[in-house]
Order: sequence, then structure tokens, then C-alpha cells
Amino acid sequence: MSEKHLVCQGALCKCNFGTTPDKLKVKTQSKRYINDKEGSEKLMATHMDIGKTFEKNTFGSCAKLNNNPCQVVVTEWSGYYEKVTLEDNKGKPLLEDSKATCPLGSKDCIIIIKHGQTAEISSQNMKDNRKVVLAELCPFVDFEEEDALFLNIEN
Repeated sequence: MSEKHLVCQGALCKCNFGTTPDKLKVKTQSKRYINDKEGSEKLMATHMDIGKTFEKNTFGSCAKLNNNPCQVVVTEWSGYYEKVTLEDNKGKPLLEDSKATCPLGSKDCIIIIKHGQTAEISSQNMKDNRKVVLAELCPFVDFEEEDALFLNIEN
């Protein structure tokens, strides 16, 4: 089984019957942050995030409504991580392959396109990696010259 990412606020979702994606908004808890250095933006999404839980609450035109505007309402999530339960809302974390159900669409008609997490390279990452790997990732940086900079960051 491959590694799956947890989903956080700002994850991009789409409906099989809609025309545009929308961003997930976590409304059921306010303490558990992931992938956010400052701990102020990326709340962990759970299976309790149901109802009108998107920024615009629309996926554009809905094929099920004869291409009238979508008014998304999530009634349930499937495929969440069963082994963890948050104390705050009794929610279980959503995974990047979790799916949501809309009463107008069908079961699991809403999918997650991007989980919302982003990779950020910190000075600790740079210090801990070998120069050969760093040279592959950043071919235009001379790491021999940069050693002094890394030593200054450490002190």
C-alpha cells in the first residue's frame, strides 16, 4: 500500500457532474493544523466536514440540474483514515483518495484533486541532505560556496 497524504483546508475538489473545482473549507474544528509552519492556515479536514463546506459552495454548472448552477452540499465522506479520531469533533482524517457524496449527484461523486499540502524546503532540510542530492535538486547553486551560509544558519 502506498503512502497517502492527509487533506487540509484549501484542498481542491471537483464533482463528476460539475464544471469547475472548489476549495475545501474546514469548519468543524479549529485546533489541528497540518503542513503549516505557523499553525494558522491549514486545518486538517475530517469526515465530519459535511454540509456547505467549500469556499464558493459551487462546482459551476451541474449536469444533474440541466446545467443550472451547482449548490453543493456534502452529506457524507468515504475512504477516510479509520485509525485516528480527533477529540474536537470526533472526526476521522480525510485522505487524498477520500470521496464525498452530494444528494443531487451520486455516492462518491466528489473527488479530491489536490490534498492541499505543499512541500517547503527549510534550512534544516538543506543542512541534513548530502551535497550530491542537493546538486541534483538545485543544479545552479554551488554548495561549496554555500557551506559558510549553512554554518551561519546553524549558529
